[in-house]
Amino acid sequence: METIAKSAPLNRPAELWRLKKRPPKMLLQEDEQVSNNTLHSAGEIGNTLPRPRPCGGPFRLQASILVQDRQEDPLVLRCDASSSSSLAVEAAEFDAKAFRHNLTRSKNYNRKGFGHKVETMELMNREYTSDIIKTLKENGNEYTWGNVTVKLAEAFGFCWGVERAVQIAYEARKQFPTEKIWITNEIIHNPTVNKRLEEMEVKTIPIEEGEKQFDIVDKGDVVMLPAFGAAVEEMLALSERSVQIVDTTCPWVSKVWNMVEKHKRGDYTSIIHGKYGHEETTATASFAGKYLIVKNIKEATYVCDYILGGELDGSSSTREAFLEKFGHAASKGFDPDTDLIKVGIANQTTMLKGETEEIGKVLERTLMRKFGVENVNKHFMAFNTICDAFQERQDAMYKLVDEKLDLMLVIGGWNSNNTSHLQKIAKDRGIPSYWIDSECRIGPGDKIAYKLNHGELVEKENWLPKGPITIGVTSGASTPDKVVEDVLVKVFDLKREELLQLA
Repeated sequence: METIAKSAPLNRPAELWRLKKRPPKMLLQEDEQVSNNTLHSAGEIGNTLPRPRPCGGPFRLQASILVQDRQEDPLVLRCDASSSSSLAVEAAEFDAKAFRHNLTRSKNYNRKGFGHKVETMELMNREYTSDIIKTLKENGNEYTWGNVTVKLAEAFGFCWGVERAVQIAYEARKQFPTEKIWITNEIIHNPTVNKRLEEMEVKTIPIEEGEKQFDIVDKGDVVMLPAFGAAVEEMLALSERSVQIVDTTCPWVSKVWNMVEKHKRGDYTSIIHGKYGHEETTATASFAGKYLIVKNIKEATYVCDYILGGELDGSSSTREAFLEKFGHAASKGFDPDTDLIKVGIANQTTMLKGETEEIGKVLERTLMRKFGVENVNKHFMAFNTICDAFQERQDAMYKLVDEKLDLMLVIGGWNSNNTSHLQKIAKDRGIPSYWIDSECRIGPGDKIAYKLNHGELVEKENWLPKGPITIGVTSGASTPDKVVEDVLVKVFDLKREELLQLA
């Protein structure tokens, strides 16, 4: 029986650290050409970081907002209080790319760490090691404990961009042991890691009435930008407050920003496949010129039908209806009659690869039909901005669901978009699948609280089949391996009790 459940509070130890492959060299070359700051040394990290606590404490999720309006007054951009060259520009001429270029080369900006990688990696390895995951990997990702066989996806868990972000955050606390450290959003979508940073006294900038309260940040404070990036308006606000900026933005996200900049230079409207309000899509939209955010192929088809005057599938209607449907997900002053003549495709890197490709194809076919095959390149721009790590995890999940499984465990933060797509793959295949964010969601007894793909939280009794079972396991790109281990230990304990009762 499944019943609607309330989200339980979560506060659990931090987890596994594992290095995987780095992104393409071109991304590293592009994004790491920044100043290597030499800043003051700090004490041993072990003396500054409190230890984690067990399950049961409070847990907060921070909201994010999409800033659609541009500043209307002249802007003064400055990277630090002592800078002798301030750049004043009219709002209409504001160049987000140039601003970011200058910001990343200022002396109070860092995105490469502070030279403490060895120490922070040792600490993370102590916190995040998993013997169970090690055993699975040493045995071809399949192993049997008692009457439970576990089949682990070939690609799972922490991606390089997430590892990099968390590691830089740890370095920042070591480098600045006494300074106030803020972060604009959750660094990643994993409650365990975010709680760990809270324990390290990294505070989230508060939100009141939908607005982030940057006034709380003082000159000399440290502010971290999360792996998803930050909107250019937020970067501007921080640069004007003369703070130390520690940027953990994933290079794959920066790659998308570069893509929408190309759209803007060519006077193309950016069609962004993503979720309105997601931190990454918020940031990407802020670097775009004209943009429209579509959540899925259904919304993209609606847009294409409008372009063709209702001759695709008849799903669209009037201009007013279009603006009402997408008003919250379009750039200020967006006009579907003039702003859909030239479009380029971009995406939130955590979206399903297949759906992004499908959206690109339907847009391209639509513009061919509208303007002719010979003119399509003047009206459509496409470039693959799907993150390799997410693609690999999705591909591995498609392979795993072809196995004979009794059920699937999908482990990752409940606000993690890439984890939700992994859950969808299992559910679409008809496999009983449970998306949980920690072992705290299992129990008491044979009960589980899990999230459905569309967001509803439910509870189910007697979710584990009796007798020998085979479980498929995967985890989102923000999920440390120790979380997976803790979940499996709970499962093993339940099955062990079952055997004892039969003895």
